Amino acid sequence: MRRAAKRKTLFILDGSHPAAVQVNSSTNPERDYPSRYIRPRSLPLESAEWRKLLNSIPATTLRDLRDRALIATLTYSFARISAALKMKVEDLRPRGAGWTVRLHEKGGKQHSMPCHHALAEALRAYIDAAGIAEDRKGWLFRTARGHNGSILSDKAMSQPDAWRMIRRRAAAAGIAEAIGCHTFRATGITAYLANGGALEHAQEMAAHESPRTTKLYDRTKERLTQDEVERIRL
Repeated sequence: MRRAAKRKTLFILDGSHPAAVQVNSSTNPERDYPSRYIRPRSLPLESAEWRKLLNSIPATTLRDLRDRALIATLTYSFARISAALKMKVEDLRPRGAGWTVRLHEKGGKQHSMPCHHALAEALRAYIDAAGIAEDRKGWLFRTARGHNGSILSDKAMSQPDAWRMIRRRAAAAGIAEAIGCHTFRATGITAYLANGGALEHAQEMAAHESPRTTKLYDRTKERLTQDEVERIRL
């Protein structure tokens, strides 16, 4: 491969090129995970879409509660999917009346942040129903056994497991966008900044090395409102 072509290929594989696509992906996301997955640019869900997705997941089986808790974790803690799936039960630590979430990030780094009250509710419902509160060394997000999703295994979910779950849940909720695991991290960061959150705090919460990376999620200036237009006074 020529050097220039190789650089372009790596650029696309990194997911930073607008033309990034999925290669060798099954037409049925419920049954297959791409053998070679190229992450497209992750656009956040609007608040109404995010609520539509979460509300479409019933709180009936352990699988349902687990999926709700995982999506909440990715959104409210700005967690990368790899960090969320490495969590063990002991990574939820008491902090006053709430919890602290400990994430295992790239390069073996650990990152802790306070647990949002909505995330705490989702995690508590899942952990209590699964009966894993005392299994401190066990994986937090585990695979489910059987078709009815009423029994959890001792194995941690993999990234393909999470990707299939998200695509399946999105399809059931009628969300047409090709969302993935990173969508929820992007959604959380974007919502935080849109509601007046400080860029430096978002950087710390997302464990970004550079504020320029965090700034990519700030889409507040993209939304032109009627009030802004009415500022044109002659």
